[in-house]
Amino acid sequence: MSAAAKAALRARALAARLAGQGDATGITRHLTQALAPHAGAGLAGYWPMRGEADPRPAMMAHSGPLALPVVTGRGVALIFRAWDGGALEPGPYGTAHPPESAPVLTPSVLIVPLAAFDKAGNRIGYGGGYYDRSLQLLRAAGPVCAIGLAFATQELPEIPAEPFDQPLDLIVTDQAIRHPDR
Repeated sequence: MSAAAKAALRARALAARLAGQGDATGITRHLTQALAPHAGAGLAGYWPMRGEADPRPAMMAHSGPLALPVVTGRGVALIFRAWDGGALEPGPYGTAHPPESAPVLTPSVLIVPLAAFDKAGNRIGYGGGYYDRSLQLLRAAGPVCAIGLAFATQELPEIPAEPFDQPLDLIVTDQAIRHPDR
């Protein structure tokens, strides 16, 4: 898929997200339910921005260690720093992350932000490839569950997958918990 075509899909999904904000209570309920089988596991979420679905209430209810992603440079995998609900520092691209003094964790469950998803578990992010690189490295080291979190309005009929794209293991929306059709 060309970069222009992917950018058009991303723009379409982001416009739908901003136009039709979903049910925040449904996001929290479904994400909490999806995380229940992973009690005690290391969980990396994200600090929401630009109208993203908010994983924080479900994260705070999780019984295992929590982490947030840190962008350390362009074109490299993310690192994940421990987060206990405390203060964050501003990062690149409008992100926020734990301070450098927080230990680096290796999560086995990731809540993945996205611009769009399809029923096969493909996703479109924001174009930097950070989560694809990170998931590839984590999966090479052991089992990792990637949970895409989005509003149902962000679903597209089909997202062509590139060879480097990392699929989602589960998709949580404000309306349902969905297992990808593969």
